[in-house]
Amino acid sequence: MLLFAALIVLRGLVLARTRGSVPCRLRQGSGSWRSGVARYADGELHWIPLIGVRLRPRHAIARRGLVVSDRRPLDDDLYAIDCGPVSLAMSADALTGFLAWLESAPPSAYLDVA
Repeated sequence: MLLFAALIVLRGLVLARTRGSVPCRLRQGSGSWRSGVARYADGELHWIPLIGVRLRPRHAIARRGLVVSDRRPLDDDLYAIDCGPVSLAMSADALTGFLAWLESAPPSAYLDVA
């Protein structure tokens, strides 16, 4: 059991330190915030929970057609953005990177950033 717990913690550390990944919280609807890691891949933002055994993303948010409808400060120096059915919370630096990623989409992509 102790080995299993150590592997879960090690997995979280590896995910958090992987190049191109940023700490990011996710909330679906009015649920609670869950901690995880966001990673940009192939025109999608992949969100992987920090605690768990799967290495595959739990959510893949496509950049094409993504609408950021609201942006607001949260406690803990985080900023929340609403992206359709999910909300993301991240640091100011990560938010700047996220918005730059959205704006750098190919000219044929449809974007609406509030």
